[in-house]
Amino acid sequence: MNRSRLERALSPLLGLLLFLQAGIVITGGAVRLTGSGLGCPTWPECTHGSIAPVAHQAQGAFHSWIEFGNRLLTFLLIAASIAVLVAVIKLKRRDIKKLAIWQLLGILAQIPLGGVTVLTHLNPIPVACHFLLSIALIAAGTSLFERRSFSTTPVSSKPSVLARIHTVLAATVIMVGTVVTGSGPNAGDISAPRFNIKIDTVAWIHAGLVISLILFSLFLFSQSSGNVLLRKRIIIFLGFSLAQGCVGFLQYYQGLPELLVGIHLLGVTLVWISAWRIHLAAKIG
Repeated sequence: MNRSRLERALSPLLGLLLFLQAGIVITGGAVRLTGSGLGCPTWPECTHGSIAPVAHQAQGAFHSWIEFGNRLLTFLLIAASIAVLVAVIKLKRRDIKKLAIWQLLGILAQIPLGGVTVLTHLNPIPVACHFLLSIALIAAGTSLFERRSFSTTPVSSKPSVLARIHTVLAATVIMVGTVVTGSGPNAGDISAPRFNIKIDTVAWIHAGLVISLILFSLFLFSQSSGNVLLRKRIIIFLGFSLAQGCVGFLQYYQGLPELLVGIHLLGVTLVWISAWRIHLAAKIG
């Protein structure tokens, strides 16, 4: 493939990589919400003696294939990340080479971490780490996609202090959200261990952090009059965050129905991507 074709291919490849990173979070949520976390009860095999689910498996075809499908998506991610890294190297894009390398290494790290979640029978700590690594990889994938076209626009080494606080607060909201999930009914399997925390308590802590994040976003908007791109991205973030907050309150008062929890999980991905885009916009200047 000549250079011009490779340059044209890089953007869709990076878009695909980010899409798959978000997709594995959604499919991972489907595993939890359908109680399929132990649909493949062992690792790296699905069941003893077979990589794939087998007929008449004790866990049932539905649960085993839901879990196995999530595992298969990891291999698509590996293929996409390798394609991105090869394109980046051939194009001599030194500005994003490290990001592309870390993207591949992070995806590979998900494989044994996923194994730990299964072998510990969905202990909420490795499950949360598995999810949070995906969140970190989504941030890296968003950075890669943002920098898909080579630019000579100067980028500062660090975003503003306010923007960094915003990113940390958004990440904290997500981390506390994993504690809410690990304390509630949607732990991936009826027998899975939970955090020994009252879900009402941690849910209200989570809600308080969300409100704080929205208020801080408004403050950041008021302090960013000189950066048009940043202000636009804050507005987008606020839109996703307010919608996510509404879904969160609704699912709590409805007793955490699976459909609303799934929508909330999709919202987490969109909120985090939009938060990270604020972080990136704050570095331009």
